Amino acid sequence: MDCAFCNVKENILQNELAFAIYDKYPVTSGHMLLIPFRHFSGYFEATLEEREALHGLLSVCKEFLDAKYRPDGYNIGVNCGAAAGQTIWHMHMHLIPRYFGDIENPAGGVRGVIPDKRIY
Repeated sequence: MDCAFCNVKENILQNELAFAIYDKYPVTSGHMLLIPFRHFSGYFEATLEEREALHGLLSVCKEFLDAKYRPDGYNIGVNCGAAAGQTIWHMHMHLIPRYFGDIENPAGGVRGVIPDKRIY
């Protein structure tokens, strides 16, 4: 299988069903991807156990990033389908550290996926 996430050789953190790596094209310092070991395309295809493992790993990764980068906040996101911007068809979750000043006005947060809807 020619999947970049199925062929990851090293990870930063992991549990029994998922692992975390730094994003190859980070939005901010410390941007991580949380990836299930099993190959499937979307979040809604994950088993209950995989979702629990991903969310457990999310907490571990946050603690890791808090200690290493000391961000001021976080965005958490999953792109589900081409219309949502998904380009890699192995499910993955983004944990994006946010820092005061990384953009002029962060109001709206994840609403920024549609820029005209970010500020409300």
